[in-house]
Amino acid sequence: MNASLKTLCLTTALACVASAALAKLPAPSDEAKAKAAETAAKTAWTGKVNAFKLCKVQDQVVAQYKKATDKAAAPSGACADPGPFVYTPNVAVAPVVQAPAAPASVAAAKKP
Repeated sequence: MNASLKTLCLTTALACVASAALAKLPAPSDEAKAKAAETAAKTAWTGKVNAFKLCKVQDQVVAQYKKATDKAAAPSGACADPGPFVYTPNVAVAPVVQAPAAPASVAAAKKP
């Protein structure tokens, strides 16, 4: 009896955990979506800044190598500065729905 009680308790506990794991999360709010989009834009900009810094350091290394060895190395491409971070959210403006114009027959029927 004691073993079956333990089995029953364990099965019940596992069922509770499984149902919690399978539960769906609610859809994120518009505010959460906007925050996620801003974070993604900031991350992309940070990646561009890091690539720019790497490019500048590589140019310095090439310049030092040219100076030390008096060899002509191939010119590198220009490093593109990403500039300051500017985030402009994509806010979708709902189109203005105009009421349909009344047909001529309805307008004529209203006149006495």
